[in-house]
Amino acid sequence: MLVKRIAAASVAALFATAGFAADITIKDPYARASTMMSKSGAIFMTIVNAGDSDDRVIAASVDVAEKAELHTHKEDANGVMRMMELEEGFAVPAGGMHMLKRGGDHVMMLGLTRALEQGDMITLTLTLENAGEITVDVPVDLNRKPMHGNGHGQMNQGSN
Repeated sequence: MLVKRIAAASVAALFATAGFAADITIKDPYARASTMMSKSGAIFMTIVNAGDSDDRVIAASVDVAEKAELHTHKEDANGVMRMMELEEGFAVPAGGMHMLKRGGDHVMMLGLTRALEQGDMITLTLTLENAGEITVDVPVDLNRKPMHGNGHGQMNQGSN
């Protein structure tokens, strides 16, 4: 009898976690690198939180790089935009969204283990404070212009 109760509690906990994760949706993800020889690249998307509680993306990992970091761009005292890691991650408000876009917040892939080619798929795992891990298949789109899809970017990134 005790074993059945423990099993039932475990199943209930699993569904509760999965149900909460279902509140987080990833829209329009895509990845790119500036050249075939690049050792780094970036992933962009919109993270939607349909739940009643705020959440936060606190980590990321990908299958094509040695490391993935949560990054943003900030203007320094000289007016120069600099990329930097956000150790605190990205807040995703309840009933809201957080856009990862060119020239702003993004997942930075460091130490690419292979070239990114148009149409390739990357496996991205995002870790959220409350929702846990969410795995997303991300297409490589080297041709997308900064303003295509979900209003991505307004900053000229050269060939990015």
